[in-house]
Amino acid sequence: MKELDINTWNRKEHFEHFSKLKDPYFGITIPFNVTKTYAFSKDNKVSFFGTYLHACMQAINGVENLKYRIVDDKVVIFNSINASATIMRENKTFGFSYIDYNENLDLFLSNFQDEKQRINTSSNLFPPKNGLDCIHCSALPWSDFSGHKEPVSGLQESVPKLAFGKVKEVNNEKIMNVAINVNHALVDGYHLSLFSELFQKKLNK
Repeated sequence: MKELDINTWNRKEHFEHFSKLKDPYFGITIPFNVTKTYAFSKDNKVSFFGTYLHACMQAINGVENLKYRIVDDKVVIFNSINASATIMRENKTFGFSYIDYNENLDLFLSNFQDEKQRINTSSNLFPPKNGLDCIHCSALPWSDFSGHKEPVSGLQESVPKLAFGKVKEVNNEKIMNVAINVNHALVDGYHLSLFSELFQKKLNK
């Protein structure tokens, strides 16, 4: 984690304005083509969710502004961002995971499976490890949504929040809507366009 010098940061005025808002978050919903990722997960018998989440985390870690966080009214940047995903148990309750990011897919999927096992064998809501160096995300595979609203605490928050929707067939392609909500003091629409392009590129591999 490294603190940024606000006084020399080219977003100083932007940050000072938007960070004072009661709810500085804004969000968009983006359709992604997950055809190749879906086929890969089925051919290799690995988790589809874990596979596209890995592609998402590659994109998150590839956009600098999505690694910014606000700590004690100061802006910091983390070297690496992890995934805090909601995972549902068989009894339909859920727990928050903390999946350590790794550029290697196999290692990331191993971390994911470890967290899935931990949640399925406990009733805890929160993981033993947590922090701001993550994204908050959840999958809603039952609903094809075109908009999404995440809850906010009312306190100063800066962690990006994502939701992955139901996969639908469009012209023989598999399309999944993804909602992303970010703190406007740190992230603009331009940065989300960078994320979108990079996420789709990783999904196509």
